[in-house]
Amino acid sequence: MRLALACLGFVASCAQQADCPPVPSSGSSSGAAQSSAAPSNSAAKAVASEAALLVFKEGGAERAAISARTLALSIAPVTVVQFDPYFKREKRYKTLPLAAVIERGFKGVNNLPQQEFILRTKDGKAVPLRGAKVFEEGAYIAFEDLDVEGWEPIGQQRENPGPYYLIWANKDQTDLETHPRPYQLMSIEVARFEDVFPRTVPKSATDSEAHKGFGLFREQCLHCHSINRQGGKLGPELNLPQSIVEYRPVEQIKSYIKNPLTFRYSTMPAHEKLSQSELDSLIAYFSEMKTLKQSDPAK
Repeated sequence: MRLALACLGFVASCAQQADCPPVPSSGSSSGAAQSSAAPSNSAAKAVASEAALLVFKEGGAERAAISARTLALSIAPVTVVQFDPYFKREKRYKTLPLAAVIERGFKGVNNLPQQEFILRTKDGKAVPLRGAKVFEEGAYIAFEDLDVEGWEPIGQQRENPGPYYLIWANKDQTDLETHPRPYQLMSIEVARFEDVFPRTVPKSATDSEAHKGFGLFREQCLHCHSINRQGGKLGPELNLPQSIVEYRPVEQIKSYIKNPLTFRYSTMPAHEKLSQSELDSLIAYFSEMKTLKQSDPAK
């Protein structure tokens, strides 16, 4: 459940949608995905997308920068047909399995499924994913849109989602709250969350309400928002110079989180699934963090 005050994207319900299993691609296969010849400019865009570098980092240091074309030499590309919640319909992509990409980019790193990862995008999102989620069956890195030449624009801002877009193939993986789909993906880093975002961590006991709220913020909000200047850059900072709970009434904050469009037109999705106890935990987290303000003077 991504909490955000200005998050990009809109969660779409797709319980009634059926998805198709991923189908391995081949260089000479026929079918809808490969039925028409692309114009020269579209071919150039496809080549550029395949050549764009995906950066792999460990502990803040770059260890590799690899193109889709190079990755495809050791990882068989897969055509994935699935319901895309951003487009609210079935889409087809040329992809690479995320687990295989991770293993290639972090070759030599032990216990990858037990690691923590940070996916960063061109627009400033920082999406933390645990290893279990990264290695979950159905996760793919799309590097070509097979329906629209040069990528179909995505989101309310109508942006190009390339060069890399995390998608999920299975019909139970279409909820953006539980299976985020960062697009314009630029880098993947293996690092402990606390090492990358230490100023977001509360000091109270791990079984406190604030820590429960921190867990929600970590999994769902940090994609777009920061606390103490650490986190995503798409949405506003929520703790500096004033905490959100210092200038907005608590009940208004909770109502806004549940359904922001009742207040104003916004790119923030509704979070109607959040329970009152979860909202209270988030408020407890914000309330504790207002007493723990820290900032990097250089930022």
